[in-house]
Amino acid sequence: MFSLLKLHLNKFLLISCLLIFSVLVSLSIGEIKYWAQIDWLDVAGEGGSAIALAIWIVFILGSRLRGRVTNLLALGLVFMFFAFWQDVLDEFIQLPNTVLWNQMESITMPIGILLLTYGLYHWHQEQLALNQQLRKRELVFREHRAFDQLTLTGQAEYLSQQLITQKNTRHKQSLVFLMLDLNNFSQFNRQFGNTEGDRLLLEVCEIILLNLRQQDLICRYAGDRFAVILPDTSFTLGRQIAAELKQAVKHFAFKVPQSSTSQFQSLSIGCVQWKTEQMHDRQLESIEQLLERVNLALLKDKPIKLT
Repeated sequence: MFSLLKLHLNKFLLISCLLIFSVLVSLSIGEIKYWAQIDWLDVAGEGGSAIALAIWIVFILGSRLRGRVTNLLALGLVFMFFAFWQDVLDEFIQLPNTVLWNQMESITMPIGILLLTYGLYHWHQEQLALNQQLRKRELVFREHRAFDQLTLTGQAEYLSQQLITQKNTRHKQSLVFLMLDLNNFSQFNRQFGNTEGDRLLLEVCEIILLNLRQQDLICRYAGDRFAVILPDTSFTLGRQIAAELKQAVKHFAFKVPQSSTSQFQSLSIGCVQWKTEQMHDRQLESIEQLLERVNLALLKDKPIKLT
C-alpha cells in the first residue's frame, strides 16, 4: 500500500496546498469566532465527514495504480472533502455573506458528487472486464483449498472436478482438452532464480487467459504445466486456439533485471478431443484415460533436444 501511495505523492502535496490555501483565504477575508459562537455539534459532524472522506482518498490511492479511473474517484472525493473542510472552517471563522468564497462548499460538493459518480461508472465497467477474465479461471465457485496461490487458477483437484461436471452435464457434446507446458522452464529458473520464474508463470498465465474465450477454463496442473478446458468445441477449432496460444506466448517479450535482452518463451501443447457421450457399445473414456492421452499428445509436441 505504501508503495502505491508514493506513486500518488503529487496528489497528496496538491491536497495539502489546497487546505493551507483555504485556511489562509478564510483568515484573510473573515474573522475568528468567539468560543461561545462555535457550534461543536456541527464541528463534530462536518469534521467527522471530512476525516472519513480523507480516509477514503487514502484507501483509493493506496489500492489502485495511476490512471483515469483512479483520478476521477480521487478528484471527486477531494472536492467533497474540500466542501466539508470549508464547512468546518466556517464554524471557526466568520466569513462575509457577500464574498463568493463563503459559498465554496455549495459549489464543490455537487462537482465532487458528479466526478465520483462518473468515476464509479468507469470502475464498474472495469470490474465487468475483470469478471470476464475471472470466469476463465473458474466455471463455478471453487473452494479456496483447491486453487493455486500464485496464478489464482484451479489446481489439478479442481480440474478433475470440472471434468466430472462436464462429463455429467453435457450430453451429445464434445470438448477439447489442452495440456500446455512451458519449454525450458527449469533452465530459466536456474539462470534467473525462482522469483523471476514465478513472475514468468504468472504473466504467461495472464497471456493465456487473454486469448481464451469467456466459457473456457484454465487450471495450473503442476509446476509450469497448465490445463485448459474448451467446452462445446470441435477438434479443428481446438487446434486453432492452441496455435493462437503458442503464437501469443512466442511473441511475449519477458523482461528480467539480470538481462539486458528480452527472454522469449515457447509452449508445447497437447490437444485432444473428449466426447462426453457413449458411442454405441464403446465404454466412455475415463478422466484418467483422457489425462494419459493428452500427456502423450503433449510429449509428441515437445521440441526434440539435440545432444
